[in-house]
Amino acid sequence: MTPRRVCFPLLGSYYVAEKVVGSLVGDEVILPPPITKRTLEIGAKHSPEAVCVPFKYMLGNFIEAVELGANVLVQMGGGCRLGCYGEVHRAILRRLGYDCEYIQVINDHGILSLIRFIKARYPQLSYLHICTVLYLAYEKARAIDIIEDYLRKNVGFVTRTDALERLHQRFLADLDRAATTKEVHQVKQDYEADFYRLDVQKPDKPLRVGFVGEFYVVMEPFSNFFIEKQLARYGVELHRPLTIAGTVQHYTFYNRHIRHLLRQASPYLTHAIGAHGTESVAQAVHFVQQGFDGLIHVKPFGCMPEINAMPALHRVSEDYHFPILYFSFDSLTSETGIKTRLEAFYDMLMMRKVHHV
Repeated sequence: MTPRRVCFPLLGSYYVAEKVVGSLVGDEVILPPPITKRTLEIGAKHSPEAVCVPFKYMLGNFIEAVELGANVLVQMGGGCRLGCYGEVHRAILRRLGYDCEYIQVINDHGILSLIRFIKARYPQLSYLHICTVLYLAYEKARAIDIIEDYLRKNVGFVTRTDALERLHQRFLADLDRAATTKEVHQVKQDYEADFYRLDVQKPDKPLRVGFVGEFYVVMEPFSNFFIEKQLARYGVELHRPLTIAGTVQHYTFYNRHIRHLLRQASPYLTHAIGAHGTESVAQAVHFVQQGFDGLIHVKPFGCMPEINAMPALHRVSEDYHFPILYFSFDSLTSETGIKTRLEAFYDMLMMRKVHHV
């Protein structure tokens, strides 16, 4: 019998947690190569022209992984058109002659729907085993969220960023090797101590910027031209509330989460607007209330939930004189243009801060 070689689309550092989930459905997990321009070129070449850019990146990931021997392709989605991508990806890959099993998990109800999906598809797996493996993946994702949240807030103020980058890579490697939740907690604890020992020279009142928008473009750094690293070079403390572990929690308790977001987004929203659009508005209001200096909102070109969020974000910006920088990405977006606009945004925030002081 041919071994089942599973792959997932890449999503930042979360491949460490994805590999754990992949072990449930395959004999081996094959990671796609790190995303490059080739990934996007391959995906865009075989995609419908008007489809959003995450579709193209994911398709490019799948094709590159199949070239490495993957034969089971797994995609998780829901909340917007992402829930329909699976059938289109499957049709494109079949047309290209790739004989692969394609598994799409519509994850509209968080971890509970994922458990039920895996049990229905693989009845030989016990609920205990499924829950144990998924909890390990969740804890790895949560460890990544905690460490990388610290990095986003402090990397711009570390005297030796190269040392921090190497420490981050060692953290991911050790976390990848952790086989139990106890080992995961130990890795997280050890590296938290290591990161806190770094020489951080942060001013009393640094520029604080929020980072919100569509799930994929926020979390996959290549797709947004590494906005987080660009802002770190300017000495900005970046806050990104959207995380994998948080998303799992929110979708597991979806109705309660939406009620909370709508209370936070009031009076700018009265109904949920799909995917993470509601969250973008609620977090913008939160950042205003916390005295942040500005906000960056990112989305793929044509992303309806985030397009729906933009009129509310404009009102928040006008009412509070709160700077918001909007980016819309597609397969032809210029990296130079992104960097130029980021630099201008930073200069404007600095002038406002100096003026207010």
